[in-house]
Amino acid sequence: MSSAPLRVAIVGSGIGGLAAAIALQAKGHEVEVYDQASELSAIGAGIALGGNGMRVLDDLGVGRAARDVASNLQRIQFHHWQTAEIFYEHPMGDWYDSKMGGPFLGIHRGDMHQVLLDRFDGTPHLGHRAAAVHEDPGGAEIEFADGTKVQADVVVGADGLRSAVRHHVAGPDEAVFSAMSCFRGLVPAQKVPTSESMGLTFMLGPGRHLVIYPVRGGELINFVAYVPDPEWTLESWSSKSEPAEAVAAFAGWNDTVISMLSNVEEVGRWALYDREPLRKWSTDRVTLLGDAAHPMLPHAGQGSNQAIEDAAALAAFLSADGLSTAEGLQRYEQLRKARTRKIQMGSRGNAACFQLPDGPPADERNARLQSLPDNVAWIHGYDIFADLQETK
Repeated sequence: MSSAPLRVAIVGSGIGGLAAAIALQAKGHEVEVYDQASELSAIGAGIALGGNGMRVLDDLGVGRAARDVASNLQRIQFHHWQTAEIFYEHPMGDWYDSKMGGPFLGIHRGDMHQVLLDRFDGTPHLGHRAAAVHEDPGGAEIEFADGTKVQADVVVGADGLRSAVRHHVAGPDEAVFSAMSCFRGLVPAQKVPTSESMGLTFMLGPGRHLVIYPVRGGELINFVAYVPDPEWTLESWSSKSEPAEAVAAFAGWNDTVISMLSNVEEVGRWALYDREPLRKWSTDRVTLLGDAAHPMLPHAGQGSNQAIEDAAALAAFLSADGLSTAEGLQRYEQLRKARTRKIQMGSRGNAACFQLPDGPPADERNARLQSLPDNVAWIHGYDIFADLQETK
């Protein structure tokens, strides 16, 4: 029965993979984590953690540490691209915490990664790029690119959009290019106008938009600037652009945007991809988690949160009395599939909504924003533990 300790091999040491490792260790399982990277670094920029993700991080014992290195965002604001006029604002902070079951944090991806590494009882095995997965009724085997192999009772693919484990589970499929890329960067707060009052900030304009928020207690301002670009197809967190290219892409925008983009020292740029939802995530011994299972565009800010929710559900079902390993993996998939699919598809639609030209369509969108808190409560206020309790 899967309530006995399992040997679990996780491919991928990102936020989802480490959250799963911690959750599984808390249930008494033996966990090893493997990653193709040769070293762990603070690559990337900011991520948003909502109440739904923070509920799980609190349960894993890392919520306090995350709060200590993050910024608790006190308001959400939507601004006009040219004038910077606020056309919708709503409090967050205590209001959000009480309604959604946890705070809304802006946190540097590297800081969140370190919080999880500090909690994980072990060290990820680096330089291990998964090349193939094999399984039989007794277990599973990961074959790495260097020819080494490891055995486990369960293999979890948390290896992202271009997951090697996904290929084993679901066969070949193609990443879907959104014909959009994003500039990402971090700017010292003192170089960004109005940074002292900045919460979760959206700048919406014709054909492009920005999402801006503080991290590290307000020390830095994180931005993601989205532009249509069918020719930039490189999907890599390490790819770079020139700050001048970002400034040129937003010529004519308001002073906050131009000042921020002009003062960034290093700009990352990558193309945005997702994949069509999978019909199955799991075999009897292998399953997927996070972007490997349901890669989503960032326009709902839920990628990390959904991977964290996955981690809680996977650990619960692999530890449930009376379920075989195969049954536990199937129950995990069944619980998670509909929710993640809905968020994945919603993320695709949000970009067009955020990038409307001035005029009646944008006015109609702005009017709909008045009901935003109610419209996103099913995402942010979701309690994975309540859902798990109901499935028992």
